[in-house]
Amino acid sequence: MLYRTVPKTGDKLSILGFGCMRLPSTRAGGVDEERAIRQIRHAIDNGVNYLDTAPVYHFGKSEQVLGRALADGYREKVRIATKLPHWEVFEREDMDRILNGQLAILKTDHIDYYLLHSLAGKSFTIMRDLGVLEFLDSAKKDGRIVNAGFSFHGRLEEFREIVDAYDWQFCQIQYNYLDEKNQAGTEGLKYAASKGLAVMIMEPLRGGNLAGRMPETIRKMWDEAPVKRSPAEWGLRWVWDHPEVTVVLSGMNDEVHIDENLRAAGSALPGSLTEDERALIGRVRDEYHRLMKVGCTGCGYCMPCPAGVDIPGCFANYNAHALFPHDRAGKFQYIGRHGGLMGEKSYAGLCRQCGKCAKACPQHLPIPSLMKEVSKEMEGMMGIAVPVMKGGLWCINKARRIGRFFTREKSHA
Repeated sequence: MLYRTVPKTGDKLSILGFGCMRLPSTRAGGVDEERAIRQIRHAIDNGVNYLDTAPVYHFGKSEQVLGRALADGYREKVRIATKLPHWEVFEREDMDRILNGQLAILKTDHIDYYLLHSLAGKSFTIMRDLGVLEFLDSAKKDGRIVNAGFSFHGRLEEFREIVDAYDWQFCQIQYNYLDEKNQAGTEGLKYAASKGLAVMIMEPLRGGNLAGRMPETIRKMWDEAPVKRSPAEWGLRWVWDHPEVTVVLSGMNDEVHIDENLRAAGSALPGSLTEDERALIGRVRDEYHRLMKVGCTGCGYCMPCPAGVDIPGCFANYNAHALFPHDRAGKFQYIGRHGGLMGEKSYAGLCRQCGKCAKACPQHLPIPSLMKEVSKEMEGMMGIAVPVMKGGLWCINKARRIGRFFTREKSHA
């Protein structure tokens, strides 16, 4: 594991951080706690010492699971990062109440890296007026937090203003080879570093969109590289190639992916990519921009939708359909998951155009208008397909029951 130094404190942090936003889930949809704890401890045993969580992740379960994972001596091996949700703060007393609750949930007496969550524009102004900077000073003085920072999803001009407003030790921004000019971007990364801030990176793989399954044109581009790496490793190495980056957070929830990321984190020095490799990643970036319909990262800040739309899920299937136009699975998955076949209906056509999601979106996507596009493209056959698919599932389940009956009868013969 390689480590990089926090400029203002000298703290040594692993270049790979464990993001606890996408922990492994059970079939019922909850956190698979036993598996998550094994994964977290395995990462720590292999050098990861920075773990990032927040109250909203997994609807409060993320902090709980992390607190339990850090028992048995693991707390002393790591730095914990968690966040103050500004949308739950209405007066100064709320800040202390929330922080004290987090300390209890995480089973610790201090938070190593404490962030004001998802600041942009008015949210920082409101929090500052409520006394958040004085709160940070007080919490650092009494030892409840060690380092103060903020995560950001806004415009570059707002980012600069927040950086200059306080003596932050670090910040957290979205950054990957598709987002060089989005939000804080490369310019913001360099600006924060010039002010002595450690910079933690979230969404290095755009919510997983830059890893795993890929269009044929992009697969061929990766195959051109003399050095063979997975798309995930290419994406992580692109971020690590920047010397201004301190930690790259990965929402790791698969053992194979964790080990792959750990291996890459052992050799990804700043400036280690060749010019040819950077050019290759640039071509891949351009092709993704050409193919993708919606720049959604799946963060879920737009949820829950008052109308019941699964906004990130709809966008994921819509993008998959755009990236793989000859593969019918995208539409069938969309219909199956959102058309009421496997639970409550959550398709884009349910959108009431209320605009609540657009206000909450860190990517500033015009979600209501995009929902119209998704509905038009993905739902044309839903009225026919859902009953047919339901009928097919009924037949399959009936056949399975009959098969089990005859197998049981044969075993008793």
